[in-house]
Amino acid sequence: MTLQAVLLLAAALFAVGLYGALSQQSIVMLMMGLEVMLNAVLVAAAGIWYYAWPGGADGQVLVLVAMALMAIEMAMGFGAALALFRARDVDVTDAAADLSG
Repeated sequence: MTLQAVLLLAAALFAVGLYGALSQQSIVMLMMGLEVMLNAVLVAAAGIWYYAWPGGADGQVLVLVAMALMAIEMAMGFGAALALFRARDVDVTDAAADLSG
């Protein structure tokens, strides 16, 4: 697999995630779109590090740390969405707009 193929895969993933984030009103589906977009960035970063510095594992370790932090962030987001759903029975972004204050 060449660097161009990796970057093309990352661009396709990012486009799918962007479409998912912009077209959905459900909070969970919006977060899934954001997750796919972040994964596309990590795939591109890992590919660039692999082809730019093939002997070192520094880039791959940084990508793994970023994936772990992203999983923690998404778990916290899903927890907040679940708490919102349980408290107000709301699962779409338009109905959750009155959360200020």
